Formats: sequence, C-alpha cells, structure tokens
Amino acid sequence: MHATLPLLQDTDFPAITRGKLETLQVNLGYRCNQQCLHCHVNAGPNRTENMDGDTVDQLIAFMQASQVKQLDLTGGAPEMNPHFRRLVTAARALDIHVIDRCNLTILFEENQQGLAEFLAAYQVEVVASLPCYLKDNVDKQRGKGVFDLSIQGLQLLNKHGYGQPDSGLTLNLMYNPQGPSLPPSQTELEAAYRLRLLDDWGIVFSHLYTLTNMPIQRFGSMLISKGQFEGYMQLLRDNFSEANLQSVMCRSLISIDWQGYVYDCDFNQMLDLPAPLSDKPKTHIQELIARDISGRNIIVKDHCYACTAGQGSSCGGAL
Repeated sequence: MHATLPLLQDTDFPAITRGKLETLQVNLGYRCNQQCLHCHVNAGPNRTENMDGDTVDQLIAFMQASQVKQLDLTGGAPEMNPHFRRLVTAARALDIHVIDRCNLTILFEENQQGLAEFLAAYQVEVVASLPCYLKDNVDKQRGKGVFDLSIQGLQLLNKHGYGQPDSGLTLNLMYNPQGPSLPPSQTELEAAYRLRLLDDWGIVFSHLYTLTNMPIQRFGSMLISKGQFEGYMQLLRDNFSEANLQSVMCRSLISIDWQGYVYDCDFNQMLDLPAPLSDKPKTHIQELIARDISGRNIIVKDHCYACTAGQGSSCGGAL
C-alpha cells in the first residue's frame, strides 16, 4: 500500500487550537468483518489490533473524572471488541451519550446475538454506514452481499424502534462518495435516501450524514495507484471554506487508539500523528485525567482540507 503522509506533510492549512473537550472518540480495534475500498482505517478481518481490558478501565476512569458528554465508538467494527458492551454500560451509567459506528452487517455475525436489543436497551445512537441506496454501488465499494445484509440490519433496527418517531432511538446513516469527488448537498441527498429506502424497503431513519473521503490509507493509496491523488488534493484545496474552521470536530474531540494513546482526530490517528499534549512523543489517556487541554495546538497537514472543503465534513456530517 502506498504511503500518503509524505505527500501531506508540507501544508499551508491554517493553524487551529482546541476548545472545550466534549467528545471522547475511541477506536476499539482495527478488526472488521468487512474490507471496504474507502476505509481510512485499513480495517479488515485479518487485523489483530484490539483494545484490552486494562485500557478500557482507564477510559472509564477518564470519563468518571472528566466532563465529556459523548462517547463515540469506532473501529474496525467496534462491536467485535470483547469489552464493547462493558464500556457502553459504564458510559451510560455516567449519563454519557454513546454513539456506535455500526456497519450493519455486524448485527448478523455469529457471536453478536442480541446486539440490536442491547443497543436499544442502552439508548445507544447508531451511525450506520450506507454509502448508497443502490445495491450495485454498495456491493462494489463494500463487498458482495453487503447491501442486502445492510438493508436487513436497518429493518432489524427499525423493528427495535430505531429511527421511529418519538422512540428516542437515533438511527443516522453515513454516506461517502464512490471516488475522488465531494459529497453532494447533505439536505438534498437525505431527501433522496428517505424516499428510496421507505418506498423500496419500508425503512425509516433519523438523519443522513455526508463524509468526504480522506486521502489517506486505503483510499489514498488507491488514488496514488490511479494517478488521481494530486487532482483530488487540488479539488479539496479549491473548495476550502474558512467558515468551516470554527466547526471542525478536532476542536472538541480527542481520538483514542486501541492502545490508549491520544490523537487530535481519527484521521491523524491513522497517520500516526499523536496529539501534542505533553512533552512525550505520545500521550496516554491516563495522563489526561483531570487535565484541561483547551487552547492546545492541533496537528494539521494537507489532509485537513478534506474536513473544510465545500459544505464541510466531520463524523457528524456536513458542517
């Protein structure tokens, strides 16, 4: 796989600093039951990195001592971590909102019985990956048979109340482009998703998020192989919007890797660019307990243009 960081190092992206910490985003491991072309984590069934129980305990201690409002769980498939349900239970006991970034097909894995019921019981917000409402497009990007299982997963979540009016169970969908282009209007695309999913499959959901593909890891390597990397970076630069700088997710979020080390965002984590929060090369989450990190500098490189291009892009959709 081609390395992308050397192509991103020299940057004129504006300097930004941290605000108040509100979200703890945790990557529970890189193992996944899927292997998607656009994956910036390079996750897959053969990855072995997985957060252990001691690190999960340190995360719980951090949440107990902090004022974070939200725990955002990602991977890989975060549910494949054996401590996933324990971490969710601990966060909800602290009245912390939990997000599960779910690929939908995980709901039908052999060792995931009762997962949908568990998520509903603890009122976990589900952000479900569905890059298109057309079968051929999804299977091309995510693997043969993924679309049909994804539809079944959404129907199962709907059955348990997700996406239903007044249920209190939030089901958001995540869209990303098929290739080196910016996402379309989030508002217009959400309307199209609602119409097609309801008419074709009887599926309802809360909101649609659009996410710009990051020029790193598997997707970035593909761009290099096809000679499209420079063109895509120019597209991101040409569509830079300064207004989006105030809302980028790294201002209010820290990203934790499977070993407990701290990064400014999930994308910096994948590039091995640790957050500059101490005099050590890497800062561990246990070192941040009861510490105020507002005002600290955020590591920026050229890939940051993906978050600020056009309508903006974050783990919560358009900015």
